[in-house]
Amino acid sequence: MNPKLFFMLLSTLFVALAQAQTTGMAPDALVKIVTNEVLQVIRGDKEIKDGNSKKVMDLITAKVQQHFDFTHMTRLGVGRDWKKANPAQQKQLADEFHTLLVRTYAKALTEYKNQTIEFKPFKMNAADTDVKVRTQVAQAGSKSIPLDYYLEKMPAGWKVYDIEVEGISLVINYRESFAAEVRSGGIDGLIKSLQGKNKTGAGGDKK
Repeated sequence: MNPKLFFMLLSTLFVALAQAQTTGMAPDALVKIVTNEVLQVIRGDKEIKDGNSKKVMDLITAKVQQHFDFTHMTRLGVGRDWKKANPAQQKQLADEFHTLLVRTYAKALTEYKNQTIEFKPFKMNAADTDVKVRTQVAQAGSKSIPLDYYLEKMPAGWKVYDIEVEGISLVINYRESFAAEVRSGGIDGLIKSLQGKNKTGAGGDKK
C-alpha cells in the first residue's frame, strides 16, 4: 500500500489518543470514539491541510507519550538483538525510535485526504490484558484497507504497542533493517543510524 497513507493512518490514532482520557475506557471504545473525534478536528484544521507538519509534530510530542508504550514497540522492532543492548542503550534505542515515528507521523498527517474508518465487531474477556481492535479504512473508488491495533492493559489504561496495516506489523516491519544495522555496527551502530535519520528527517517511509 501507499506508505504515505500507511503512516497517515497511524498518525491519526496517535493524535486521537493524545486527546482522550483513556484510564478505564474499553480498548474498542477508545479507538472508536477518539478516532472519530480527531478526524473531525483534522478535517477542519487549515494549518494541517496547508502542510504545517511542525504544528502536528509539536502536538504529538507533547501529548502522545503517555498513551503509547515506545519501549515495548522498540523491543519488538529490534527483536532478539534487544538483549544485546545494555539498559542505557535500550533507552537510547527507544528514544530514537520514538523520535523517528513522531517525525514520520507528523509529516504524513498533513497529507490526510478524508478517508473514513469502519470498526469491526470486538470481543474480549474481562481478564484480558492484551487485545486486538480491528478496523478498516474506506476510500472512495478503492478497496478498503484492514487496519488493526494491538493494545496492552497498563495501570494508567490501555496502551498501543503495535499496529498492522493489511496484516503488516509496524514494528516488525523495521526488524530486518534494524538487524542489518546491528550486524554491521552493533547496537551502537543501530543507535547512530537512527540518530542520523532523525537529524535529517529521513528513513520514515517503510513499506
